[in-house]
Amino acid sequence: MNIFTAMVPNEVWPKLVDIPRERLEELKKKGIKVALLDYDNTIDIDRSTAPSDYSLECINYLEMNGFKCCLVSNAKSSRSSKIAKELNLPSVNCAHKPRTDGVMKAVSMMNVKVDECVMIGDQVFTDVMAGNLAGCHTIMVEKYQPKEIWYVAIKRPFEKVVRMIARF
Repeated sequence: MNIFTAMVPNEVWPKLVDIPRERLEELKKKGIKVALLDYDNTIDIDRSTAPSDYSLECINYLEMNGFKCCLVSNAKSSRSSKIAKELNLPSVNCAHKPRTDGVMKAVSMMNVKVDECVMIGDQVFTDVMAGNLAGCHTIMVEKYQPKEIWYVAIKRPFEKVVRMIARF
């Protein structure tokens, strides 16, 4: 896989809960059992300190459709561990996305093969690339809110270029 191919998700949806149940069923038929989830700006606001109703809705939606979930976060603090505990989910913190080690740790924790996972996140240069490079199916969702930390915001114009070229 070349670097540009790694930046292109398998599919894009406005929000996680916008993924149709029929599409989730198709993924299950392909053998996907586990959803590896980014947290910040994927299923909650950026730098949230506690799960919101929306994050609970996302987890419930996936679980009701037969998926196990695991948070895979680049957050370097105990914040994501606390959130995962409140959501009753396993988690990988300091995942170092786009490197694959965090994704592979989650795959191991969930006791599945990498091709039995879908990586869901809002960023091309972290979530999508990590999932693709590891060998997961990838779903990109639009960022949950416009406001985000500066070091993410500065990457968005470059993402826009990638998205224009790759047409997603």
